[in-house]
Formats: sequence, C-alpha cells, structure tokens
Amino acid sequence: MPPCADQEMLLAGLVDGELDAANVALVEAHVARCDGCREALERLQAVRSLLGGEGVRHQMPDGLASRIAALPELAAPREPRRLPGWLAPGVAGAMAASLAMVALLPANADAVLDQEIVSDHVRSLQPGHLTDVQTTNQHIVKPWFNGRIDFSPPVPELAEVGFPLAGGRLDSLGGKTVAAIVYHRRLHTVNLFVWPAKDEGERSFVKDGFNVREWSRNGLRFAAVSDIPPDELGQFQKLFVERAG
Repeated sequence: MPPCADQEMLLAGLVDGELDAANVALVEAHVARCDGCREALERLQAVRSLLGGEGVRHQMPDGLASRIAALPELAAPREPRRLPGWLAPGVAGAMAASLAMVALLPANADAVLDQEIVSDHVRSLQPGHLTDVQTTNQHIVKPWFNGRIDFSPPVPELAEVGFPLAGGRLDSLGGKTVAAIVYHRRLHTVNLFVWPAKDEGERSFVKDGFNVREWSRNGLRFAAVSDIPPDELGQFQKLFVERAG
C-alpha cells in the first residue's frame, strides 16, 4: 500500500529529525491509523539504519582537513570592510528596526491550521481513511467518541434536510486530537472537525479549491470543509447549529 502523497516529505523529515514538535505529533498520529504510511516509515527507518552502518558512509580521506585549513581563502577570513562613518548609524538603525518588526510580527498560526484542516479533509477521502466508525445512526457515533476524547461533540441527524450522517473518526489538528464527524451531500463529503476552544467568532475561506466555515458554540470550535458550493456549506452550518441545540 503506497503512503499518502501529502505525507511523504513529512515522513522523511520525521526520520531525519527535521520536524518540530507539532508536526511530529501530527505525523505520528497519522501513521498510527494509516497502514501505507506506517510501512513507508518503517522502510525509511531501515534505509537510514543501513546507510549509517560501518563501511557504508563515506569517510573523509586522511589529511584532507589539514589541506583545506591550509588554503588561505578558507583558513583566514578577510577583514570586513568598514562602512563610511556617516552611513554606519543609518544602517544600524535600519537593522534594529527590521529586527523589531520581525519580533513584533506574530506567527501566522491561523494559516497553518487552515492548511491542516484542508489537508486532513483531502487525506480522509482516500480509501479506508474516512471513518473509524461507519454508520448513519447518531446514537452510535456520539457514544463512540466517549473515552477516546475528553469532550462530547454534538452529532445531530441531518439526513432529512439533505446531509446524511456517514460516521466519525479521530483526527489531529495543531498537534491535538480532534473529533471528525462525517456527513454526505449527494456524492460529496463534508468533514466537520470539532475541538475545545474559546469563542473566536465565525469565519469562512477557500483554500486549494475547498470551502471552509468555522464557528464556535458551547466551548467548542467547529470547522466544516467540503468541495460543495459555499452557500450549501453555509446551509449545513445553519442546520447543524439548529439541530445540535
């Protein structure tokens, strides 16, 4: 089974120790439920182990380091050129202002989370990834989350208004485990991600051709993503909020 296309570079980064803590958690959570990516990770780890073995890695020839050190261009760094006296204060001020601006600019956490929401949606559409519990019965999906996450997401039945329930699964956003409730709209899939969060208002955006709507309610944050038209996704949000109570 091949690995997920959007995970190949992340798997290599995990093996090489190049990922930050958040991405390590995301990749490990994905590997735990994806056989293709788990097999790919095991192959990468085996190759890395083989390449690091005795007699495989290329060793620097004896004396090369001393010869490199003897080269004047490399051994003795050139003395930096001095700026004219009248220019130095201006350059120093510009550098200080630039550093201050960088320090004041916050990391664009929303952009990272937006990408994760869409990436998780796309990955779920691959065979065998959409649901951990597959059923149209809300009374099975809702209790399925009990004991697996520390909050209880609402799971209203929306089949009679055009959005039949398909099931649910656990997913990961921002390094945290979240609930993913899956609905259908004709031949399209709507993934609704749910996690505890403070009220951050409503927002909507389009990323990589997918429509996303976010809202907060009763201490939970909801993010619905699908390729259905924006007005239909807005209708889904309205119906979900009304039926969730």
